[in-house]
Parts: sequence; C-alpha cells; structure tokens
Amino acid sequence: MSALSVRLPSSPHDRAHDRAKREGISINQLVSSALAEKMSALLTQEYLEARGRRGDRLRSFAALAAVPAVEPEPADRLPSKAPKRLQPTKARRRSGTSKGPGTRLRG
Repeated sequence: MSALSVRLPSSPHDRAHDRAKREGISINQLVSSALAEKMSALLTQEYLEARGRRGDRLRSFAALAAVPAVEPEPADRLPSKAPKRLQPTKARRRSGTSKGPGTRLRG
C-alpha cells in the first residue's frame, strides 16, 4: 500500500466528505474506489479500441452470412408490438472522429 497526497478545492472535498459519511466509509476508501472505477473504464476503452483495430470487416460479414436464417425460439422472440427503440433500424453512416455511441469501428 502506498500513500498519495492530493490537494483538492474545498467544494469537491466537502462533497466527498459528505458522500463518504453517507456511505459509511472513509474519504480514502471513497477516493480509492472512484480511482479504481475510472481506471477500469479507461482500460476497458483501450482494450475495446485495440480489439476494434484488429477487426476485419469482410471476415465479420462472412461470419454473419454463414449463420443460418432460422426463426428464433418462442422464448427469444420479441413481442409483435415491440417498442420503437427495439425495432431494427437501418445503419447510418457516421463521419468524423466522435467516440460516442454509434461510432463505426474501421478494420
């Protein structure tokens, strides 16, 4: 275990203190947990970006084409009046460098 001294403005420190108190943990535990969550998110992003760079679009389409066209099992079927957000939509091309949802992986 190692020590880290961090200087915080009083407002975030006060909020962290209040949150830690409500959670029944120390500020150290709160900050350690928050840092672990952030590091996990960053590492996951790096991992997914690396996997995306290794992807091969043509091989992906070939694999999908090899899947037989069969009806889903009754338990896997969507209701006939599925909400709009669950109905399939046409894929739209996106351009730019956005890293948000819908960003295409190039490969």
